[in-house]
Amino acid sequence: MGDTNHAASIDDDLLLKNFFAEVSEVERDNEVLRILSCFKLNPFEYLNLPFDSSIDDVKKQYRKLSLMVHPDKCKHPQAKEAFGALAKAQQLLLEQNERDYLLSQVNSAKEELRAKRKKQLKKDTASKIKSLVEEGKYDKQYEQSEEFQQELKVKVRELLTEQEWRRRKMQMRISEEEGRLKRDEEEQKEMWKRKREHEEEWEGTREKRVSSWRDFMKGGKKNKKGEIRPPKLKTEDPNKSYVQRPVKRG
Repeated sequence: MGDTNHAASIDDDLLLKNFFAEVSEVERDNEVLRILSCFKLNPFEYLNLPFDSSIDDVKKQYRKLSLMVHPDKCKHPQAKEAFGALAKAQQLLLEQNERDYLLSQVNSAKEELRAKRKKQLKKDTASKIKSLVEEGKYDKQYEQSEEFQQELKVKVRELLTEQEWRRRKMQMRISEEEGRLKRDEEEQKEMWKRKREHEEEWEGTREKRVSSWRDFMKGGKKNKKGEIRPPKLKTEDPNKSYVQRPVKRG
């Protein structure tokens, strides 16, 4: 079994070597341009693969195309950019979560196209009858056609664009909220800082305030220099501090 796999690997290498020996510089340049013109959100397009491609298909196709546009072999000024785009596309398709997301969008696109076709069949009696007679074979054949595959490609683009726009809007909202929270946190810190500085300043002048208050209390009990106080007046009621009028007797 091991010898068989080794032999298969050697055959693949030989085929690739022969293939690249026949590839002209123009073909390499054209491949660079094709890669750079691909829809950025669909890694299947970068690798020029159908949506039902397997993991092995992805690896083999990446190896083939990456060698074709490798900066050391391709003289196109954007060969490095195209090479990087292929590497990223392979990485996305080998990552399970990303692959599942892409295939879920493909399935959604298929469902929309099937619903659209179902409405068209209702109007086209001959196609409807043919579809019923062949028990679904007619629909399967259509989905394998170049026409359907092109429609599917366009519809997947639409769905991926919508999802990316929603993701970016959500990211913008999250960024705005994070910015608001950060500003609130900074304002709160600044408020506590000012409060702490005020308390420290207040505590720092405590001795001075206490000393001033003591001086004030001492000064309030003594006559100011040169001050003359009026004589106290005697009253009939010693408990009252004001002068009472004489009371007439008899």
